[in-house]
Amino acid sequence: MPDMTTALVTGGSGYFGTVLVHKLLERGYAVRVFDLHKPESLRAALQFHEGDIRDTSAVLAACQNMDLVFHNVAQVPLAKDSKLFWSVNRDGTRNLLNACMAQKVRKVIYTSSSAIYGIPRNNPVTEETQPSPGEDYGRAKLAGETLCKESVSQGLDVSIVRPRTILGHGRLGLFQILFEWIYQGKNIPVLDGGKNIYQFVHADDLADACVLAGEKPGAQDFNCGANSFGTMREALENLCRHAGTGSRMKSLPMWLMEPAMNVSSALGVSPLGAYHSLMYGRSMYFDVSKAMKQLNWTPRYSNDAMFTESYEWYVKNREQVLKARSDASRHQSPVKQGILAVLQKFL
Repeated sequence: MPDMTTALVTGGSGYFGTVLVHKLLERGYAVRVFDLHKPESLRAALQFHEGDIRDTSAVLAACQNMDLVFHNVAQVPLAKDSKLFWSVNRDGTRNLLNACMAQKVRKVIYTSSSAIYGIPRNNPVTEETQPSPGEDYGRAKLAGETLCKESVSQGLDVSIVRPRTILGHGRLGLFQILFEWIYQGKNIPVLDGGKNIYQFVHADDLADACVLAGEKPGAQDFNCGANSFGTMREALENLCRHAGTGSRMKSLPMWLMEPAMNVSSALGVSPLGAYHSLMYGRSMYFDVSKAMKQLNWTPRYSNDAMFTESYEWYVKNREQVLKARSDASRHQSPVKQGILAVLQKFL
């Protein structure tokens, strides 16, 4: 890799974007961040362009003189706003790709989502598995992928990286509710016994995969997740055992809870989005052999290791977390429990 390769990170002030920015700086890149808000700790080596991914002129300016672009701006399931999913995740991606072509960017890495696969008919899911998103967030992310592939046909080098559910130190959002319940020794719900096999990916491992994909010429798709994982119940029981606060698993029937989660989400009384109720009780895991072979990438964290690290970070930083600024990204902020606080009383 040439010295001082320039890289733009859209969404570089968000949870994963921040991790990726640090990885790129460590590898000697000259990094520019494009986001609505400045990173909390803006390094001297970091350029910042404030703007909205839907603003064509702002995106075009941010892409000027960039060798690589890592596209991470997205409205996540917690937003529960279909219009935002489409305007940001699809239309914003179109803006970004058009700007990259106009500015002659050498390579684009699009951080997609496992939500494009919906409920998989078979596991493990591979890059050849037919996408079948089950809700608007997944459909909008798939539309972004389609735009990426159209741009490839027009001469732009774009690779797609699809992560499983991201964990790591500082990851909050819905995990903040889980960690707070465990911290307080409360019981944790699983659906139908928690027998579903569920894979996570550590933010550091995902960032490594994105950087490696950016350094590999040629358009490719890569699915990324942990190599060591098990059932949802095993992951949560192991975390509760580590925490030692007395939390236990409480099994609830999926036939009852899934529609209840959907209704409460639609009414705005639950933090859960449609994707959460769709997948929390179902199995999903990636075959990551393609990324390992073609990128020479090896995920370092197991499900258990990343849960333990994330929980310990939360405990250490709990007071600051509970006072976090309200305009931080959804994955960097505490979440209001809503009706989940009522559910907790019956667990």
